[in-house]
Amino acid sequence: MSLKLCFIGAGNLATRLAITFSKVGFEIVQVYSRTEDSAKSLAEKLQTEYTTQTSFLVKDVDIYVVALKDSAVDRVLSQINIDNKLLVHCSGSLPMNILSAYTENYGVFYPMQTFTKKREVDFKSIPIFIEASSSGNLQVLNNLAHEISESVTVLDSEKRKSLHIAAVFACNFANHCYAMAAKYIESKELPFEILRPLILETAQKVQELHPKDAQTGPAIRFDENIINSHLKQLEEMPGMQELYNSISKSIFEHHQEKE
Repeated sequence: MSLKLCFIGAGNLATRLAITFSKVGFEIVQVYSRTEDSAKSLAEKLQTEYTTQTSFLVKDVDIYVVALKDSAVDRVLSQINIDNKLLVHCSGSLPMNILSAYTENYGVFYPMQTFTKKREVDFKSIPIFIEASSSGNLQVLNNLAHEISESVTVLDSEKRKSLHIAAVFACNFANHCYAMAAKYIESKELPFEILRPLILETAQKVQELHPKDAQTGPAIRFDENIINSHLKQLEEMPGMQELYNSISKSIFEHHQEKE
């Protein structure tokens, strides 16, 4: 399968996805980013061209891959003549049809994972969710996805949005809790590193158990003595105190629900 790709965006997802496509043999002919540093950095990794001007985007491509923050997609695409080429976005929450204003050939290529520019990931184990405006375009995206991943699923926009909400809870919110734990423990002159084994076991446990069955701690039984003691100690950090109280109530209420 030989395709020429142009990446519109050079952030975390664009970086990891473009590098992966390049490694399996796809030609990344150009990278666009609003900022020169990010465009140049990714282009150098790919040994390709870059631009910060939408008017200079190349025309000789098969697929334009849009990996921008959601709020920037329409603004950037409104400046581009796609010339009816296949245009895909990589968002978990944007509907596919927002691309219909720019081309008859469009779709979604959503890898569900957390990405960081400097951290390599194995795309073979990353689930990719695709959607397209026609059966022909869907087949192109299906073939493209199978070149890098062993888990490819066709999913419509509404279900993908629901999946993205769940992913925010499982990843972004969980990581924020790690950040709050780090902030608190470091304020007590203890290193965050001592929490890593606990974090790792928590993640590993839900590979074998349903999260509801894996839950432990004072909130599940609403141990008021412990909870109130913790809340009192957190008076110096009211934002964290509020978060602790809210999550504790949510855990308790969740475990009162009948199956």
